Amino acid sequence: MPEKATITALNDSYRHKGLRKRMVDTLRRRGITDEAVLAAMGSVPRHFFLAKDFEDHAYEDKPFPIGNEQTISQPFTVAYQSALLQIESRDKVLEIGTGSGYQAAILAVLGAKVYTVERQEALYFQAKSLLAELGFRTVHCFFRDGSLGLSTHAPYKKIVVTAGAPVVPEPLKQQLAIGGVLVIPVGSEIQQMLKITRLSETKFQEEVLDSFRFVPFLEGLNKDDGGR
Repeated sequence: MPEKATITALNDSYRHKGLRKRMVDTLRRRGITDEAVLAAMGSVPRHFFLAKDFEDHAYEDKPFPIGNEQTISQPFTVAYQSALLQIESRDKVLEIGTGSGYQAAILAVLGAKVYTVERQEALYFQAKSLLAELGFRTVHCFFRDGSLGLSTHAPYKKIVVTAGAPVVPEPLKQQLAIGGVLVIPVGSEIQQMLKITRLSETKFQEEVLDSFRFVPFLEGLNKDDGGR
């Protein structure tokens, strides 16, 4: 964890650490075998990324609302997507859907340089402030339409999408480096997780994996703060 993540303004008690260890044990039982991902999940205090009302339940394997009709993904989903990305030190990663900032924090702990895009203005400001307060200097937040990606910093070694898309947005495929990996859930009510590897300028390999349920992938920007 970054040094500033230990600031006293945010309380990470022995109880929280014990609950986090139990969460990691649950993830391991559910089939997550990537030890680097498990260690990252065990080091990032998930309760920092949730409203106080949910603090006592922060380490349950459940999604929770974070405002603007968005949720923080359940720990298993975060671990699953992170493991598929196979993050290596200094990988340049694009995340579509910052949300609470939790997934970006996990990627940063894994060693990635993260460019994360959020279309909900209120969530963008909230996550950007929290990640800065926690000392995540390798996470760069942008208020953008995620369907367009973030061409100014492309290409990316890894891209991850944290909302259910009806189709794979073409800009994301084109912003992927050759040899890079895109992880995206695709579908309507229930999504299939896709792992797309760019083999050349024109060729992509697609793997269809497990089923999940995400909030919808939406285009455009939402400047209505919507409350929390």
